[in-house]
Amino acid sequence: MRCEVVAIGTELLLGQIVDTNSSWIGEQLALVGIDSHFQVKVGDNFERMEHTIRQALKRSDAVICCGGLGPTQDDITREVIAAIMDVELHRDEAVIEKIREMFESRGRVMVNNNRRQADIPEGATLIAQMPGTAPGLVCPVGDKVIYAVPGVPHEMRAMMVGTILEDLQHRAGETAVIRSRVLRTWGNSESGLAEDLAERIKQLDAKGNPTLAFQASGMEGINVRITAKAVDETAAEAVIASEEEIIRSLLGDIIFGVDGQTMETVVLEMLRERGLTLAVAEGLTGGVLAARLSDMDEAMTIFRGGAVRGVFANASQAATAVRHDFGADVGLAVVAAQASDQQPAGTVFMHLDIRGGQHTQTVSLPGDRARFRNYAVINVLNFLRKTLATL
Repeated sequence: MRCEVVAIGTELLLGQIVDTNSSWIGEQLALVGIDSHFQVKVGDNFERMEHTIRQALKRSDAVICCGGLGPTQDDITREVIAAIMDVELHRDEAVIEKIREMFESRGRVMVNNNRRQADIPEGATLIAQMPGTAPGLVCPVGDKVIYAVPGVPHEMRAMMVGTILEDLQHRAGETAVIRSRVLRTWGNSESGLAEDLAERIKQLDAKGNPTLAFQASGMEGINVRITAKAVDETAAEAVIASEEEIIRSLLGDIIFGVDGQTMETVVLEMLRERGLTLAVAEGLTGGVLAARLSDMDEAMTIFRGGAVRGVFANASQAATAVRHDFGADVGLAVVAAQASDQQPAGTVFMHLDIRGGQHTQTVSLPGDRARFRNYAVINVLNFLRKTLATL
C-alpha cells in the first residue's frame, strides 16, 4: 500500500510557512506500515493542483491532500478533487450548522464565505473528526482514494489519528510496521562510509529489507539509518537489532550513539558509569563546550564547570589545573596552537588528565571561527569518549 502526500498552499512554496505537516504525516504512515515514496508541494492553482494530484494517483494507491479547505477564494481543494472524481459538489446543510455553532460558541457570527467549507464532492464521505471549521474528506477514485485534510496541524492530526491511518490499514488488507534506527558516527566522510558499507548495501539491495541510508548532520557527523518493515514492532526491532550488530562490526568505534543521543550525552553517561566527574578548560571554544555539557547536566552532578581563557600556557597544564580547581576526577583542555608553536593553521591541542593519568591528541581543523570552534568541541568530546572506552 503506497500513500503520497500533497501539501497545498502557495505560502509553502514562498517559504512563508515551513511544511512540517508532510514530515509528520510521513512518520505516522511509516509507523503503521504504509509506504510513502513521494511528498510534493503545489500552490493554489487549479490546473497545477489537478495535475499534481492526478500524477500522485498514478504513482500511489492513496493520496493525502493537506491544505486548501478554508473559506477563502484560494481554498480550492474541494473543487479540484471533485473534478478529478468527475462529480459535482453539493452543499451539506448539516456541516453549515456545525460551523455556525462553532462560531456562536465563541461569540462570533459565521459569514457567508464559510458556507463554501460545506461543499462536498458527490460520493465523498466526511471524516468524523472536525476540530475546526474545515471538514475532512474521504474521496474514492476508482479503487484508489484521496483524503483531504486541513493545513492547520492540530486539525490534520486529529483526522489522521482518528480516521485516515486506520482506513489505510484496512484498505491495505494487512498489518505491518516500519521502524528505523539511526546510528550516529563521527570520524569518516559520507563517501567513506558508503565505501566501507558498499558490499553490505549490495547484499541488502538484493534482499529489499532492511535498508540503509546516509544522513549528513553537519558538524554532528554522519548518520546511518537502518529501516525495517515487518508484521509487528517486535519483529521489526529484531531485524534492526540484527542489522545494527553487522554495521557495528563493519564500522567499529566511529559509531558514538543511537537515535537522539549526542556526543555530550554519550560522554556524560560514560563518566557517570565510571563514577567520574569532569571539568574543562577552553582556550579557543569560548565556552561552547561548557554550554553543551551543562545543557545536558543541569544539576552539574557530572560536569563540575569550566574555565575560559584566551590563551593557556599549554593543554596539559590547563587540563591538570582545571581538574584541581573544580575538584573533578577528569580535566579536559582544548587549546589552539599559537604562532610560536610553529604548527600549521587550524592545529588544536587536546589533553586529558584523568586522576593524574595523561592523554593527549593533536588535530587540524578547517573552517571560519564559528565552524572551527564547533569542530573543536565535537573532536574533543570524541577524544574523551574514545579514551574513556579504554578505561
